[in-house]
Amino acid sequence: MKKSERINQMLCFINQKQQFTLRDLMQEFQISKRTALRDIASLEEIGAPIYTEYGRYGGYRLLNQIPLPPISFNSQEIYILYFAMQALQSFTNLPFQVSFRTIHEKFINELSENQRQDIERMQHRVSFRHTDQIKDSAYLEVLLMAAVKNKVLEIEYQKEFQKSIRTIQPISVYPMKGYWYCQAYDIQKKAYRVFRCDRITSAKTTNMEPIKDLNEITIRNAQSLWKTSEQAVQFKCMINHAGIEQFQQEHYPSMKLTYESGTPYMVGWYEPSELEFIIKYLAGFGKSIKIIDPPILKEKLRQYFRDLLNNV
Repeated sequence: MKKSERINQMLCFINQKQQFTLRDLMQEFQISKRTALRDIASLEEIGAPIYTEYGRYGGYRLLNQIPLPPISFNSQEIYILYFAMQALQSFTNLPFQVSFRTIHEKFINELSENQRQDIERMQHRVSFRHTDQIKDSAYLEVLLMAAVKNKVLEIEYQKEFQKSIRTIQPISVYPMKGYWYCQAYDIQKKAYRVFRCDRITSAKTTNMEPIKDLNEITIRNAQSLWKTSEQAVQFKCMINHAGIEQFQQEHYPSMKLTYESGTPYMVGWYEPSELEFIIKYLAGFGKSIKIIDPPILKEKLRQYFRDLLNNV
């Protein structure tokens, strides 16, 4: 990292911490003690109000907030930001009321002529493959802000030909295979659920007290809330290496990989109403899996393939 770039990052770092030590700077920026001392001197030269505290528990204190310089990016960082931005292109809905075109135009207009030419050449050399968004989701921002601010929502949810009123506490939203999903805690059912956002036809904030423990749940560990009903059916499938790779690309909270004497298995459960869904999911593995339990699942999968053959 160039010194000028490191000094800018250091300004942000000490502005946030207010109190810091040489060791803090050495660990954060992977620099030596001598370099850290030189950087502090450089910060003082540009006017950073740093006060030295001596003694066993001494260090440095920032006397008041520093007005930070405008953020600037080098060419490599600009290219990385542009690549990341391409992920927005396939979504007609984003959690906030902006479009890819709006962001793209602002981004390109801020670049130098050389950077614009480089970006244009990259567009013809790098291919971004996306799954286009299949259906609009009108309440993404409401769902996301409820998750951020720990609010309880009342939603109207339409699944196939049935509508229901649900009271949920959103945890996170995420896109997958052309749809937006909302991880949430269903207050009435007292269980973790995943809702397809395009099926939410209304959403409004309630005055209900949120469940405080959910504030610590993130998108990574939300699956720990998953609970099955008494009618849930357990399943077990032997799976090979190709199947493991496919499982890692797409799986659901109700399933996991286990090993018995070195042999890999996919195990999990499904609700009786989800039988058709689980059959289609397992059919996608082809020869990569072998159903062990329950026998009815094995028979239903056989019937699924027989029906396919009859339509060939």
